[in-house]
Amino acid sequence: METALRKITLLDVPAQTRPIRAELEEAIGRVLDHGRYILGPEVTEFEKAVAAYCGAKFAVGCASGSDALLLALMALGVGPGHRVITTPYTFFATASAVTRLGATPVFIDIDPATYNIDVEALSRSLASASAEEVRATKAILPVHLFGQCAEMSALLGTAAGFGIPVVEDAAQAIGAEYRGRRAGSMGACGCFSFFPSKNLGAMGDGGLLTTNDADFAAKLRLLRGHGAEKRYYHRTVGINSRLDTLQAAVLLVKLRHLDEWTARRRRNAEVYRRALANATAITLPVERADCRHIYNQFVVRVPRRDRVREAMAEAGIASEIYYPVPLQLQECFAYLGYSAGDLPNSEAAAASSLALPIGHERTDADIEHIAATLVDCVAAV
Repeated sequence: METALRKITLLDVPAQTRPIRAELEEAIGRVLDHGRYILGPEVTEFEKAVAAYCGAKFAVGCASGSDALLLALMALGVGPGHRVITTPYTFFATASAVTRLGATPVFIDIDPATYNIDVEALSRSLASASAEEVRATKAILPVHLFGQCAEMSALLGTAAGFGIPVVEDAAQAIGAEYRGRRAGSMGACGCFSFFPSKNLGAMGDGGLLTTNDADFAAKLRLLRGHGAEKRYYHRTVGINSRLDTLQAAVLLVKLRHLDEWTARRRRNAEVYRRALANATAITLPVERADCRHIYNQFVVRVPRRDRVREAMAEAGIASEIYYPVPLQLQECFAYLGYSAGDLPNSEAAAASSLALPIGHERTDADIEHIAATLVDCVAAV
């Protein structure tokens, strides 16, 4: 008699929300009762709560993490003829925000251990740039990838030396820490996403920006509402990007549970490390000693990655590739002139990385089963 296949999805949203359903329904009910669906009181409350959680003075909600990046660059005055330095090993929105404003993304390779921007390579790039190129560089946009902060001390020092503001792409990193400071509190601003797959996920799209600069926060609020403080009176050209009150209400409930969920993700990461400790063909994620990794993803590197992923799927285990094509090699960025081999660490990561289920809903038994299956699949292919 055949044993039933044990299936494990990458993310089980219903399992995550089931224990807090009553809280969510109550919060949604309050919004239905007061009817202030646009910039209602829950939005203000959530902004204040996230600012405090991230160690920032101000927070401004918006419609998505992609819009958060766009608004940050708009507030910095990024436009045609400007450059923004970032990493190519990230979600598309990081660079698309730059190009939507007519500016040019300049890609710096990653540190192969952490997947974050290589700060030494960044420093070398700026040191070798012409005076005109440095003047045209309006922002440095590091990505705190997979839930671990970039090496911010050296990065901020380099940026300050050239007079360039830093925008933190913290879409995957709410609650992550670098030397005791939270993601989103270190640069000119931080950009967050509440896409449902995130550690703090909405029931749809949502985003937010954090900053310690009152004037910058005011500019963000202006830009997210068509550039108008008073209805129909527009000081500048902005966009329509507001965090829905219903999403803010849901996120307020979830924020109360976030530290507990993060602790569970970190525990799951340790279960993986123990279970895979002797699997020499599998490269485990590096957690820097000066960082608090929140494991938005648990990304390993394996040989013959695509075949391993297929074998895992056949065994009932879902996984994901973040990201199969680095941005400098995407068709839409061909005009930038990058070629295969220019940024080898990003290309190597794209060819070998595999994200495993790590959600807080996963039990130790789940993680051990996934790890054992991965070991078997790597050996088999």
